[in-house]
Amino acid sequence: MDPILEQSFAVIDKEIGKHNFSSAEYAIVRRVIHSTADFEFAKLLCFSQGAIESGIIALQSQIPIITDVGMVKQGVAGMVAKTFNNTLIAAVEQAPAPLPGKTRTETGLIKCYEKFPGAIFVIGNAPTALRALCTYLATAPIQPALVIGAPVGFISVLESKIALAQTVVPQIRVESRKGGSAVAAAILNALLVLAWEANYQ
Repeated sequence: MDPILEQSFAVIDKEIGKHNFSSAEYAIVRRVIHSTADFEFAKLLCFSQGAIESGIIALQSQIPIITDVGMVKQGVAGMVAKTFNNTLIAAVEQAPAPLPGKTRTETGLIKCYEKFPGAIFVIGNAPTALRALCTYLATAPIQPALVIGAPVGFISVLESKIALAQTVVPQIRVESRKGGSAVAAAILNALLVLAWEANYQ
């Protein structure tokens, strides 16, 4: 491990102190805090039952990873390349023009879901894309392996996270208005490390 990263994790461990996270959950929480310097994420990260395990199996199986925007894609590309080299797609890049009444990211995510319904979906920016995905999941015969729901902002963000919480899909969710590309990338990067370690123990 990089010495600075190791020192940073030691600081986080000291400030967090005792906690009730599993070791895998804490690995994700710690990496998010490292990326943001915001300890509130220890209270905001929610893990559905079996979500981490589902994500690890999907990564090891080289299931495609769909991000909402290019910033999330760039934030995980290095770790993806070092580990399982999953197909990595930014939804917004799949939609040169939006469908009527929809954003480019939302349009692209719908296209990606139709092509890869069992993928890992990582949303760090676009609540409209997350809400569109949740609408599809209500009646979909194939569910994603994992949804990371971490859009940030003020418009439709809380609603999109509530919609995700009401689905049965394996999910790692950031409550509140907080989130963002760096947070979504940190969650997936932590999962990639966990999957790689589990593969080579």
